[in-house]
Amino acid sequence: MEDRHEQFMKRCIDLGMKAKSNGVSPVGSVVVKNGNIIAEGYEGEKEIPQPVAHAEMIALIKAIQHLGTKDLGHCILYTTKEPCFMCSYLIRQTGIKEVVFAMRTEDKGGISSRYPILSAVDINKWPAPPNIVEGILKETCEQNLK
Repeated sequence: MEDRHEQFMKRCIDLGMKAKSNGVSPVGSVVVKNGNIIAEGYEGEKEIPQPVAHAEMIALIKAIQHLGTKDLGHCILYTTKEPCFMCSYLIRQTGIKEVVFAMRTEDKGGISSRYPILSAVDINKWPAPPNIVEGILKETCEQNLK
């Protein structure tokens, strides 16, 4: 499975490089269903107003539009950085089953911060937290997306 994770993370890195070339935070994300990318986004895309134009938000919104439902329970989100609080909220609300990322965000991350919104199991009326896979192509992301 790791080869597949790397394949999709490489696309995220390409998208992150596009964001970096536009002078914004170098983050790229894709949503995968049944082994196929159904949506992608990069930080600062013009379709979504700032400050909500996070790569994960854009990819999730496009996936919702593509599928015609907010239920993304059969999808995996790949992203170069650990999702922030805002993105973690949308991930939980759409029921994404797995989140794969390269680098931790730490102070505002949905898993590694003091407020682990993405992995919390004690929030009433929320879907179960997604499976988390971290560190995929971490070194490549650290070298290219800083």
